[in-house]
Amino acid sequence: MKPLTKKIILISLAGFIFLTLFSLWYWQYLISGLPSLEELENPKPELATKVYSIDGEVIDQFFIKNRTHIPLHQIPQALVQGLVATEDKNFYNHWGLDVVRIFKAMVKNVIRFGISEGASTITQQLARNLYLSREISITRKLREALTAIQIEKTYTKDEILEMYLNVAYFGRSGYGVSAASLVFFNKKVQDLSVEECAILIALLKGPAYYDPYNHPERIFDRRNIVLNEMREEGVVPDSTIDSLKAIELIVRSFDDIPPAGIAPHFVENIRQQLSEKAKQYGFDIYRDGLSIYTTVDSRMQKAANRSVEEHLTEYQAKFNQSWNWNKQRDILIKALDRSAKESEEYRKAPKTEKKNILRKLKSHKQFVDSIKKLNQTIEVGFVALDAQSGEIRAMVGGVNFKTFKYGLNHVTQIKRQPGSIFKPFVYTVAIDNGYPPSYEVENQPVTVDNPDGTRWTPQNFDGLFGGLTTLREGVKWSINLVAIRTIMELAPVNQVIDYAHRMGINEELPPYPSLALGTGEVQPLEMTAAFNVFANEGIYAEPYSILKIVDKDGNVLEENKPKLREVLSKQTAYILTTMMEDAVNGGTGTRVRNFFHRPCAGKTGTTQEYADAWYMGFTPQITVGVWVGFDNKGVHFVSGDGQGGRAAAPVFGRFAQYVYEDKTLALPLAYFQQPEGVVRKEICIE
Repeated sequence: MKPLTKKIILISLAGFIFLTLFSLWYWQYLISGLPSLEELENPKPELATKVYSIDGEVIDQFFIKNRTHIPLHQIPQALVQGLVATEDKNFYNHWGLDVVRIFKAMVKNVIRFGISEGASTITQQLARNLYLSREISITRKLREALTAIQIEKTYTKDEILEMYLNVAYFGRSGYGVSAASLVFFNKKVQDLSVEECAILIALLKGPAYYDPYNHPERIFDRRNIVLNEMREEGVVPDSTIDSLKAIELIVRSFDDIPPAGIAPHFVENIRQQLSEKAKQYGFDIYRDGLSIYTTVDSRMQKAANRSVEEHLTEYQAKFNQSWNWNKQRDILIKALDRSAKESEEYRKAPKTEKKNILRKLKSHKQFVDSIKKLNQTIEVGFVALDAQSGEIRAMVGGVNFKTFKYGLNHVTQIKRQPGSIFKPFVYTVAIDNGYPPSYEVENQPVTVDNPDGTRWTPQNFDGLFGGLTTLREGVKWSINLVAIRTIMELAPVNQVIDYAHRMGINEELPPYPSLALGTGEVQPLEMTAAFNVFANEGIYAEPYSILKIVDKDGNVLEENKPKLREVLSKQTAYILTTMMEDAVNGGTGTRVRNFFHRPCAGKTGTTQEYADAWYMGFTPQITVGVWVGFDNKGVHFVSGDGQGGRAAAPVFGRFAQYVYEDKTLALPLAYFQQPEGVVRKEICIE
């Protein structure tokens, strides 16, 4: 035998042995993660994770199997057959895997350059829901396939369908068809109509994306696609398909839906944090029975909910009377165009049909009305912090807090121009630079040279100006020209930016004099934490919401404490507090006093064209941030009702009133303490 031939044979043999050993090892690794026969025959119920408030109330739970089991024979055939027609046409013929479908999906993914085309059967989805994690890996997919095959060997097709329909998630805490029927239609599953069955099937593709309350146009399109699939498979006769597709989308009224909990946006924020920690600690928040102890106070949360609801119910009605879509056609056209292009019908249509679909949707009254309502809804972001620790005591992330658990959180997930609530940072620098609140600057027009060569001449809100004005009066009445003069003459802009960052603002801020009037964008939670520095005597307390994570056996997995750092002197923090007390007692924030009469301080903020209204208010114990505005930045208040003192300050006033009147909280009467080194003098100005 030639040496080269011998070498090739040896290499081939070694490679064969290696591949054999690796295959054996990987096979053992693969099957080690599969459910046992006992687990397949007796699936163990998952334990719900409970979320506790700081006062010991269970405010929500995370779970998979919070449902009522219902036998297959009580589920409408339209739902059962429609599920098969839409999700797994070959369900009754395959043995857990649909090889043809997998091959077709692979071809489509190659053609689309990696865009994922699903090929999971109903049995595979059941395997994933019951036994496996949701990690994205080849090993998990292989285990899913093997588990699906074992399920097919263990159960009949009808048993598989029954299990699937009792564990599937339909959105809004609707696990299983029984719960989903109540959530969306307030009906027993046996009483569902054909088009309602189609809606539930449609939701399986993406409960949040197709949420009928947030995206009615999406679920309408998806429902009709499901109805078409049902017609093609003979579930729905051709004679009724057009009438079924023409039925308007009707789901249970918001007012009838069981509450999403008292703090849905706070809880969703907790869930997101836990999802990030799951890899670190190796837990499953939906199955492992954790106890999550949080910082929210259920009594303060209820006060926040009440304050927001009372104020914005009145304010929304007033805005609806003033806003006229006929005068805002450009904004409406853009909103309709954007929403129409997000619809599944438009996205899946060939290019030749897209214009026709746009035209059809824009002329559909239900679609147009839903977009109008969505875009003119006044939104809110409210957060209350414990002044000493930074613990989040209450959070309202949106106006529909009663039912809308997974909507945009306007406390943590938006960034908006702060307007005049940024001015205290400018005056803080001026005070630290040695200028007392009684120092006077000119309340006179000034022209600023911009970096691009243009010139900017800011004005006061009322268009008026005056003579020499103290810094204290500048805060009290939120005088733009005084703030501009201060940042140009007493508080250099780069120093102001440095102070803002030290106090908790993490966003990049524009290094121009216009910063004094609140250009740039900030997150409401960050701004509230920055204002808390004044309430906390110069100490920055990082906001946090999880006190402790405990597993089902009582082991503490994580425990958090306040993170504090000194960023201002007590003296400077106190001086700014007294300046903002004046704003409450006789300046732009006086509407707070319609509700609350204990010591407090705060600052109003309003951006151009009344797009954003802000209020930052605090007592010695609590700091509150309120933002009021619209998700569509083109929509805005059309009068002085959009001022921070009117649109946002009353929310703080109501909240403070309710919290301090609550005898179970028993918050004592407290005053801002004047530190050593601060001298109070009365100055008469003629």
